Amino acid sequence: MVYSEDSLSARIREAAREINLFSQSSKVISYPQNGLPDRSKIISVTEQLRSVMFPGYFDTPSSEHNEYAAGYKLTRIADELGAQMYSALCASNDPGVAKEKSRSAIESFIKRLPEVQKLLATDVEALFNGDPAAQSVVDVIFSYPGLNAITVYRLAHELYILNMPLIPRMMTEYAHSQTGIDINAGAKIGSYFFIDHGTGVVIGETTEIGDYVKLYQGVTLGALSTRKGQLLTGIKRHPTLGNRVTVYSGASILGGDTVIGDDCLIGSNAFVTASVPANTRVSMSGLELSFRQNNPGIWENG
Repeated sequence: MVYSEDSLSARIREAAREINLFSQSSKVISYPQNGLPDRSKIISVTEQLRSVMFPGYFDTPSSEHNEYAAGYKLTRIADELGAQMYSALCASNDPGVAKEKSRSAIESFIKRLPEVQKLLATDVEALFNGDPAAQSVVDVIFSYPGLNAITVYRLAHELYILNMPLIPRMMTEYAHSQTGIDINAGAKIGSYFFIDHGTGVVIGETTEIGDYVKLYQGVTLGALSTRKGQLLTGIKRHPTLGNRVTVYSGASILGGDTVIGDDCLIGSNAFVTASVPANTRVSMSGLELSFRQNNPGIWENG
């Protein structure tokens, strides 16, 4: 049907009025009175933090090993992130309380950054040592999506443990959109963490991971069921992996009571919902490959 300009304008006015009224009255989608953090500024701060963790790699090389350049960046980050923290906290706090909490939180966060950098150095080492295709640690830092996702996770995790609303999720979802790797900021992950290739990796909020753990693409560390929804908040619903565990592509390990012991190897496409003792190899069985002569009429020759 073709509408006249007057008819279309009337429909636009009617739709706009109804949308506006519902948006104001709905408890589900009404916009917070004191506003929300700015998504573009959170992304900017995330990238600035990454450049501080790896000086010279993601900004001008002159900043490498330059204390004053790092101090300037951290001052700018403190100002910008502190303002976004204030906005996030205003949604559920009095403005005066939000101001004090954001000031305390940004100080605590900045204080933790040297330790985050040391942890990230172990991740770089794990990625380089674990991937024969890596040409150098520079290659890992500059190019690997796994390290990108881990970097943002480690930064967001510090905000998560400070009980900062909204911002940790915004940061990790930005990394998710860039890398295809979804790590919830609440997960607890030890040192020397390795994610190879990474596309499709999912790590849930209450996951616990030890040191020297390797994950390959398509791995899910998830919950058995979320049917109870918000009733599960605060309950451990994702698995625990011990030290030196390797999980190959496509494997799913589910459930808060599921514990994978130290030095286990979980094979590709395994579906694990029960605990596995240390030094165990888990693999799929009963699957067979079928081989027959290629028929060009059905399959194209490679």
